[in-house]
Amino acid sequence: MSKPIEIAVIVAGIDEEYQNSILEGIIAFAKEHDVNISCFAPIGGVISISKYDIGEYNIYSLINFDRFDGVILMTNTISDPSEKENLINRVKASKLPAVVFDCNDYPELYNIRIDNTSAMRAIVEHVIEVHGAKLVNYISGPLTNPEAEDRYQAFLSVMAEHGLTVDTRRVFFGEFRAEDGKRAVKEFNDSKLSKPDAIVCANDNMALAAVEELRAQGYSVPEDVIVTGFDNTFNARHYSPSLTTVDRPLDAAGYHACQAILDIISGKNTDEESSLQATPVFAESCGCKSEYDEDVSSYKQNVFKRLNDCHHDIAVLNRLTTDLVDNDTLEDIIDDISNYVHELHIDHFALCLCSNWDESFRDGWKQHSSHKPQVRGYTEIMSAPLVLNGDKKFSVESFRSSDMYPFRYNTGGNVSYFLPLHFREVCLGYYIITNTPFPLKSMLCHSIMLNISHSIENIRKLLNLNSMIHELDKLYVNDPLCNIYNRSGFIRAADTIFTRCKRTGDKMLISFIDMDGLKLINDNFGHKEGDFALQRLASVIASCCDKNYICARFGGDEFIILGSGVHEGDIEHLETNFKKHLENINSVINKPYEISASIGSIMSEVTDDLLLFSLITQADEIMYEKKKKKATSRYLRRE
Repeated sequence: MSKPIEIAVIVAGIDEEYQNSILEGIIAFAKEHDVNISCFAPIGGVISISKYDIGEYNIYSLINFDRFDGVILMTNTISDPSEKENLINRVKASKLPAVVFDCNDYPELYNIRIDNTSAMRAIVEHVIEVHGAKLVNYISGPLTNPEAEDRYQAFLSVMAEHGLTVDTRRVFFGEFRAEDGKRAVKEFNDSKLSKPDAIVCANDNMALAAVEELRAQGYSVPEDVIVTGFDNTFNARHYSPSLTTVDRPLDAAGYHACQAILDIISGKNTDEESSLQATPVFAESCGCKSEYDEDVSSYKQNVFKRLNDCHHDIAVLNRLTTDLVDNDTLEDIIDDISNYVHELHIDHFALCLCSNWDESFRDGWKQHSSHKPQVRGYTEIMSAPLVLNGDKKFSVESFRSSDMYPFRYNTGGNVSYFLPLHFREVCLGYYIITNTPFPLKSMLCHSIMLNISHSIENIRKLLNLNSMIHELDKLYVNDPLCNIYNRSGFIRAADTIFTRCKRTGDKMLISFIDMDGLKLINDNFGHKEGDFALQRLASVIASCCDKNYICARFGGDEFIILGSGVHEGDIEHLETNFKKHLENINSVINKPYEISASIGSIMSEVTDDLLLFSLITQADEIMYEKKKKKATSRYLRRE
């Protein structure tokens, strides 16, 4: 069995009808010819937060071109120029057969053109010649987009040919989004120019929004103002008035793109470019009767299905959002996701996480302070804590991000969507959704993925909070110099042991230790050396404590040991062991001074009328009596 052809599709905003239509053609070809499609699809430019776009576009860095036989690039859907240029350069470097749409800027790449110019010319000529428009406003897409440029130039050309002046105040440059149509009409109105006879728009989204805004301002379409669009979308066909627009063979373009790649791979002679024809559709928004009126019954069925599917997805989204809020662990999130994706008719799904998604919180503050979050690219090793493959549910502990998939499909005809998983600019991982129309057809796919991403980020923050609490607790109870309990930590731990001994009747041992000659060491060798001596003494004390003992730096050069469940002879054993370890540490460090300490110990049953501090005081007094008998001058060694 031969290996299936693998094609990467690079696109942005697959929730838009243009992208949907081209992808439908690509999917049809893939199913017919057993070609595997991997579609990398961020949603960029829809949220006014630049860091969000960084997180979305990062999915492109996952693409390993060595794993593909060809590339389809919808560069005209990517609004970020730098992202677009970077992708083009990577595709060129890969030497793979590559197809673009309506783009003459890269002669190395196969270009599928849809004749934007002729169709836009026909629309503008129709508005002028048939409907007598003289004052014509224009709402354009971004001129960095080749299609927007072609349509704008066609508009200018027809206006000039008819001797009509284009006032720059009557032209608005947007981003092909609906909100641009609304803003354009507001700006036209605020300009105080006379009302236009017609508004020609570079796509249907902007045209429909323009009609809505005109209505809000009290104008009727087409009686007061003619409005035209471009793309012949579902909404344009079924709006009232139905929109005069341009029908483009987008699904045919997608199908043809796949065929071009297979032809190049097989060595067939191919032209560098192919051209498909667009067709003007004259409908009610310019005052004509549409030739494309659909059967009312089929339209109602179509609308009902869309609304019904949307209501279903909203219900799932609401329940999923509610359940995710209660999650405290990643495992909880995984359980919820696996339950809900089946409700969305998604049978093939993978949640892939970067290996460092929670690294800064696992490793505590020291790591956290120097940790740089994953922003560009993905970690070399990924995990897939949730993989659904039909009726099988499993996880993949690790796989290489260069493989992209946690496991490979052995058959052809599979269509997978790679969607970014991130919080603002920080990359957490990505989703893979395979062999389902959900990413294309559901209006809520993006919302559901965002909810899951935010829930995983909340787990990150919870881990961070717990880590900080742990670190703060360590600072509260630990002595940073000696790395044993401080006074507060000792009292907290000792109170628990004291209460237990009172309940069980176990005896308790307290040893109070005071370092000898610390001032002499500080005065003769400096405080850094004094700190070193304190640390070595603390290590000696800690080495004398087994599982039934705790120790602490009680303050300054004072230390304390507490033991529970002790017996007669344990004091002598502890103090002998302490002196032995002191002798050993002095021989090892070989300093011009001797680390020495005085120790006093007491053992007692814990009765109801006994206080912990009374035992500590007694041990301190015993230690002090021993200390008085020592001559401090002997702590400095003589050469």
